[in-house]
Amino acid sequence: MTEHTEALRDQVRQRYAAAATAIHTATTTSCCGANVSGGIADIEISEGFGSQLYGPTERHRLPADAITASLGCGNPVAIADLHEGDRVLDLGSGGGIDVLLSAQRIGPAGKAYGLDMTDEMLALARANATQAGATNVEFVKGTIEAIPLPDDSINVIISNCVINLSTDKPAVFAEAFRVLAPNGRLGIADVLAENHLTPQQCAEHGSYLGCIAGALTIAEYHDGLTTAGFIDITITPTHQVADGMHSAIVRATKPASTIHLIQEARRQLVSESGSSGSDKITSRHLKPSPDATQAKR
Repeated sequence: MTEHTEALRDQVRQRYAAAATAIHTATTTSCCGANVSGGIADIEISEGFGSQLYGPTERHRLPADAITASLGCGNPVAIADLHEGDRVLDLGSGGGIDVLLSAQRIGPAGKAYGLDMTDEMLALARANATQAGATNVEFVKGTIEAIPLPDDSINVIISNCVINLSTDKPAVFAEAFRVLAPNGRLGIADVLAENHLTPQQCAEHGSYLGCIAGALTIAEYHDGLTTAGFIDITITPTHQVADGMHSAIVRATKPASTIHLIQEARRQLVSESGSSGSDKITSRHLKPSPDATQAKR
């Protein structure tokens, strides 16, 4: 990790820590939004972010601090395909709102994990879980680029306006793929840029800490998930958060097995070499083709 990326991560950590602390001092704060100026506190939540994206019934079932600490750009639980008994992981769980909502949907036979790198947010989330009486949740300290959970251990991954803050998004996608069980699903809300925007143009619309400057384009996000091995990828913009920038719902699936990748690799090998496909298959071939992903932009 470079000095620059480490500095960005530390700024994100400080912002989340300040947001958690602000809950106890009634200070309005936000980690996301085009109007973020770079300060740590007294930051207004921009339109299109925060607890307004959750329905009144959902908010009614949660501790007030969990609602106040909602800093995302969507409601991933509403679009995630959650079933009774599922194991769910929230990447960048903050105050725990999406973990607690997931826990209600998966029931006592399931388990909802929240992953966050900020001690203050973890303390707030654990307090909210205790207040909510949630016994099927666990909050874990770590980064989304190096998830501290075993391979194939999670059924559903959710995340709410966090991946765009990562300085190593390919690592996030690869780690998500690793911890998901076969047939595991992604249900993510994130800020994405229109395909014509450059990183410089994104930065003109807002800061990195405001979930704007670090956003991938729709095509880049799709390609990143494909490279990691995901299939059935759909990206659906929901509302604009800045010029050319949108909150979007991202869905994808981990294949049931790697058999389809091996078969596709053989087809590529035959096509490229004219052989019977018995030659050694390299990692270059083990990538789904656009047809294999059946993806929609």
